Amino acid sequence: MVRKLVAEFIGTAVLLSAIVGSGIMAENLTSDVGIQLLINALSIVLALYLLITIIGPISGAHFNPIVTIYSRTQRACTNQESLMYLAAQILGGAFGVIIANLMFSKAAIDIASTSRVGIGQFIGEVVATVGLLTIIIMKPERAALLVPAWIGSAIFFTSSTSFANPAVTINRTLSDTFTGIAPGSIGQFLGAQLLALALVFGVRKLVKGS
Repeated sequence: MVRKLVAEFIGTAVLLSAIVGSGIMAENLTSDVGIQLLINALSIVLALYLLITIIGPISGAHFNPIVTIYSRTQRACTNQESLMYLAAQILGGAFGVIIANLMFSKAAIDIASTSRVGIGQFIGEVVATVGLLTIIIMKPERAALLVPAWIGSAIFFTSSTSFANPAVTINRTLSDTFTGIAPGSIGQFLGAQLLALALVFGVRKLVKGS
């Protein structure tokens, strides 16, 4: 279990470091928001592929409390294991953001001020999270390819830019940069992600009858 928790901590840390670090680099390279988003998306896609491929055999490569909670509903892990996974993901994410901030000579923790609220963003985040969970459920053996492909696409076609992950959402408040989200906005995102989990679980239960 310790090996799994270390893997989840490191995986989530690297993921958040890639998200925030590439956002800062993009801001440094260009003022064109479209190109900034492209740079950010490319870094996230590549990092996800590598992390899922390498860490998947160790911990399952959740890196996401929503995925862990869903696994618990399917009895793939115990309550204690789930809570430890969640702690590893959130703490790992915080560590990754701090590393990204420090790499670019910024304050270790710099609370974000970017407001991301509105019904459109709420709907976008539901769509992004439902899609992610559906892929993981239907094609777990191809997650290393399909999850990055979905996230990369959803960054561009959803209004929320596809956070789809509470650990990502919470920890992006720690960097007031391109990828930051103001603490006051995270409630809407977390609500959308939990709603997506409920929708996917409800549909699966209805179809499977269990």
